[in-house]
Amino acid sequence: MIPTADAVVIGAGHNGLVAANLLADAGWDVLVLEATEAPGGAVRSAQVTAPGYLSDLYSSFYPLGYASPVLRGLDLDRHGLRWTHAPDVLAHLLPDGRAAVINRDLATTAASLEQFAPGDGERWEHAYADWAEVAGPMLDTITTPFPPVRGGLGLLRRLRVGGALRLARRLVVPVRKLGDELFDGEGGPALLAGCALHTDLSPEEAGSGVYGWLLAMLGQQVGWPVPVGGAQRITDTLVARLVQRGGRIDYNARVDRVLTARGRAMGVRTVGGATWRARRAVLADVPAPALFLDLVGAAALPPRLVEDLAHFKWDGSTLKVDWALSAPVPWKNRAVAGAGTVHLGADLNGLTTYAAELARGELPRDPFLLVGQMSVADPSHSPPGTESLWSYTHLPFRPNWRAEDVAAHVTRMEDVLEEAAPGFRALIVGRHVAGPADLEAGDPSLVGGALGGGTAAAYQQLFLRPIPGLGRADTPVDRLFLASSSAHPGGGVHGAPGANAARAALARDRALTGPLYAGVIDAAHRAVYR
Repeated sequence: MIPTADAVVIGAGHNGLVAANLLADAGWDVLVLEATEAPGGAVRSAQVTAPGYLSDLYSSFYPLGYASPVLRGLDLDRHGLRWTHAPDVLAHLLPDGRAAVINRDLATTAASLEQFAPGDGERWEHAYADWAEVAGPMLDTITTPFPPVRGGLGLLRRLRVGGALRLARRLVVPVRKLGDELFDGEGGPALLAGCALHTDLSPEEAGSGVYGWLLAMLGQQVGWPVPVGGAQRITDTLVARLVQRGGRIDYNARVDRVLTARGRAMGVRTVGGATWRARRAVLADVPAPALFLDLVGAAALPPRLVEDLAHFKWDGSTLKVDWALSAPVPWKNRAVAGAGTVHLGADLNGLTTYAAELARGELPRDPFLLVGQMSVADPSHSPPGTESLWSYTHLPFRPNWRAEDVAAHVTRMEDVLEEAAPGFRALIVGRHVAGPADLEAGDPSLVGGALGGGTAAAYQQLFLRPIPGLGRADTPVDRLFLASSSAHPGGGVHGAPGANAARAALARDRALTGPLYAGVIDAAHRAVYR
């Protein structure tokens, strides 16, 4: 007999695990099939540099995860998830040695920015007040399916028409323009632009302002916390919660085909020929091109959808390095020492140059680094008096990178750190390099080392994500749902794509309204892809 489950979830990344948990909460029999030998996708930890030094292999700091209504609703603290904070949230170290610092204490942040221009401290407080007014509805809007009716109405009630229009403008303004409007000195714009560069957007690109504003203001509101004991704790608690509710995970079970019949997802086949039947739904925590072109196949899809996928754009490749250090980083500017995350290597103009080199497909000569001082944030990451440090930088997207190019860029990264912290290299007792191919080998969803499931550019967001459509988890194949960061609202560890897919699957399965829901979605897809 062919084994069955109510829902088959492809991929045990955090979005897949969130979807599986929500379906299990609804009483569904859920099976998760994971291609690798471990769950978590890009939310995992291991000792890879030296004995006693814990590294988060991919993501590390989680402002969106901490604030996410999705993850908060799962009560992961009941399964052992605890959060901790570095003394300072974020420091942006400018090439001239000055540093702008975000601290969870508003007055402390304001005092840091006041050093850059008189009045910038107060201007930061005003910017934060603007955020605080909309934070709740904004997060609801970000983490729910498109169109975000409830969150949108909440914002409209609070802001009225004029305020809503000004917020809409802020959502599309470039981060350089936003920083120029909000501040007189260099500190505030550098903080915003550095946060925006967590994506693949340049400071001049439409929509970059909202990413900088969101991450910076979340840093002020809730910090950029880390799980005690490493990123793996998020995955461990999601797995424990799922198993407690009867869910199952099979490892080393790479799905190579979604089985369809009469336009409906019926189950999946894994490499080797094993098949599973899905009684109610198939949910896929894999990139959109992999789901549609590889697992479903072009023949089962509208031709227009396949054509649109040819224009799907990945975000940039990534190079990540972890170091075991025998002592804390010897920063020239000690104001940086207490920050969990440090941005360094560029001011605002330098960030523009860096982004332009990436856009031209060039390796930046002076890489901009995002640096994580993990032992500062959570001392359990390394022995007392030492530091577990990581840094990543963006590269142009390429399916294949030469080993010598990766090695040369690691040297450039260490040069940037040595300049900011003389003696850094002498403290290295272990190093682990994860180039784009290594990142993809550990998590097949990180195609070419791309972390976001597709570009964060405005032309691939909302109802345009992953391609022009509905901005929802539903696909043209009935009862097949996209649950990965390729779906709205995109990358980040917040669980929204997985939750949206689970909600869509539950809506489709309702006895009374499910057929109506399916009919509306089918009609909408026909209008888009005819």
